[in-house]
Amino acid sequence: MNDNLENLLQGDENSFPAENISEHSETDQISALSKEGYQLLKSNKILEAKEMFQKILELESNNNYALVGLGDSERKQNNYNEAIKYYSMCLLHHPGNNYALFGLADCYKALNWYYKAIEIWEQYLIHDDRNITVLTRVADAYRKTHDFKKSKELYLKVLDMEQNNAYALIGLGHLHYDFKEYKDALYYWTKMVELNPDAVDIRVLTSIGNCHRKLKTFDKGIPFFEQALQMDSNNFYALFGLADCYRGLNQQYRAIEYWNKILVLDPGNKVILTRAGDAYRNTGDYETASEYYNKALDIAFDIYAALGLALICKGKGQYDEAAERLASLIRDDPKNYKLYVDLSDCYLKLNRKQDAITCLENFQRQGIRCQPVADMLDKLKNNKPAY
Repeated sequence: MNDNLENLLQGDENSFPAENISEHSETDQISALSKEGYQLLKSNKILEAKEMFQKILELESNNNYALVGLGDSERKQNNYNEAIKYYSMCLLHHPGNNYALFGLADCYKALNWYYKAIEIWEQYLIHDDRNITVLTRVADAYRKTHDFKKSKELYLKVLDMEQNNAYALIGLGHLHYDFKEYKDALYYWTKMVELNPDAVDIRVLTSIGNCHRKLKTFDKGIPFFEQALQMDSNNFYALFGLADCYRGLNQQYRAIEYWNKILVLDPGNKVILTRAGDAYRNTGDYETASEYYNKALDIAFDIYAALGLALICKGKGQYDEAAERLASLIRDDPKNYKLYVDLSDCYLKLNRKQDAITCLENFQRQGIRCQPVADMLDKLKNNKPAY
């Protein structure tokens, strides 16, 4: 019996061939470095984690744990293109590595390359077609690419596997909302509230409120926005939603209250300044409305603020100035039918009926179908009462 085998049978550890000892030691070292690297990554100590993974690559240049670890590190730092390089390198040497596929797809998603993300996730699903996390991600990606049918199919598949899966319910809500199917969106988002009434995500509450805004059931939207404000008193979407609901209910003073709350937080918000200006104008407070419109225009030109000032002139009976302002706005925005309707009305107030008709006909010559313009033109041409 040779000495090595005899010593091995006798349990003498020092008798292993040198190359086996080295190989065993290197494997242990890689395992320890990998474990430490992922622990550091979990603790968000990304730079230290990278050092561990690089040490592994010095020992084994194509190690899958190190390449995925470096990809995950770069992804955590939003360095998606760098992360893609590491994941792709891993897949080159280790085809079908699920962690690399998952990370690569998430990078593509973060870069809004949804078609590429879908392609990778579908590779993943070949190995595991019951993975709920991946199925919801693919459904999300199809939603982003406006593929309603495939997106809904995958969300519903998830619900078949897990009846009340939150990601699928929320996703279905967004899917139907994106396609203007607000009642269906309400169904799925309301289900989220019913399942967990004491811990509803604030985004679900504001989404439900927004459905009611779109459906013009403003009174039903208000409680959801109010509940959201109880969770975060400065939430922009809740404040905006409440202001817009009260605007829809023609409760302008309540709307003003919430427009101004937003402006305390964001005084330079041009859109909100204009909305607040509209609310003050609708209460007859032209002076304050003008201040808000002019503040908006000081930030940058805004057609709605400029329109608001024109409508204030009209409200004051200054029809010549209002007509001049509206005609100027039409030159900047020739397809905005509301401008033509208001300008035509100013001409009528000035006893310039033919100019009113010509104004509306000019709009129609653009080939745009618009019922309010058609109705007003019909009344003028046929001597029907304008209102």
